[in-house]
Amino acid sequence: MEPLRENVSSHKYFILNGFNELGALRPVLFTPFFFMFVVSLFANSLLLYVIITQKSLHSPMYILIAAMAGLDLSLPLFCVPNMLLNFLFDWKGISLIGCLVQMYFVHLLGTCQSTMLLWMALDRYFAICTPLYYHEHMAIQRFLKFVIPLLMRNVFMITLVVSLAGSLPFCFRNTIDHCFCEHMALVELACGSTAVNSLVGLISVFLITVADFIIITFSYIVIFSSVLRAGRSGVKALHTCVTHIVVMTVGLTFVLVAFLSYRIRNGLPAAVRVFFSIMYLFCPCCFNPIIYGIRTTEIRKHILKILTCCRFVQT
Repeated sequence: MEPLRENVSSHKYFILNGFNELGALRPVLFTPFFFMFVVSLFANSLLLYVIITQKSLHSPMYILIAAMAGLDLSLPLFCVPNMLLNFLFDWKGISLIGCLVQMYFVHLLGTCQSTMLLWMALDRYFAICTPLYYHEHMAIQRFLKFVIPLLMRNVFMITLVVSLAGSLPFCFRNTIDHCFCEHMALVELACGSTAVNSLVGLISVFLITVADFIIITFSYIVIFSSVLRAGRSGVKALHTCVTHIVVMTVGLTFVLVAFLSYRIRNGLPAAVRVFFSIMYLFCPCCFNPIIYGIRTTEIRKHILKILTCCRFVQT
């Protein structure tokens, strides 16, 4: 048993080896992911700036959009810089503590994205279906009573998932076949049974992401019914809701493929699995500013005004 203890205690350092199959072509990945990273930072920063500086946008709907932009701005910062350095300079090493910290914030912010979409869907439900009581439903005191339990759910589940992963002994391999510390990518390296980790991770996905998606879908079904009854006056709102549903469906697909691919025996190549995991982080951060920001008329007007002023100053 003593040699096993030495092996277990020595594995406190890991190698992030995602897309290793590409070999010498691996550095080419730096360009598309760096472009997406810059787009995400610029778009979400601009969206935050516009909403914060324009008092006319300080209403519940725009505050929720700003909160989403804050999440989309923060999430890539915990994993993308390290991933880009990995691609460009082959810097693959990460400590167990660093891996767990990265895992915690990536998954926590990811779940908060899902929950934020739920809050935004309910905001649209109150605005479209019960417009006379909208400000009453979205009053800060009443809103916090709904928000805090969901945030506590997210924090509890992710803390449990990461704590269980951190308590595992890693005595066989220390090469993570991923570009960041994804939960199951680390857990599958452990020696001994990981059934509890797999089960808790799966439960967290269904209690948070899938549950949020079901509530969002139900909210939009009610909205659709209300809009269709309203006739032509509700076509614009219906178009917006359809766009939101498409974006959420794509995001949920990426999440489920990434999570279930570790738990179901399949012939999915490792590179494809890693790609889906990266996309469920990147896609919302890049497209949410467009879907929830630029396509919103009031925000678009202020963005165009700012960009026009900047161009005028330069000339």
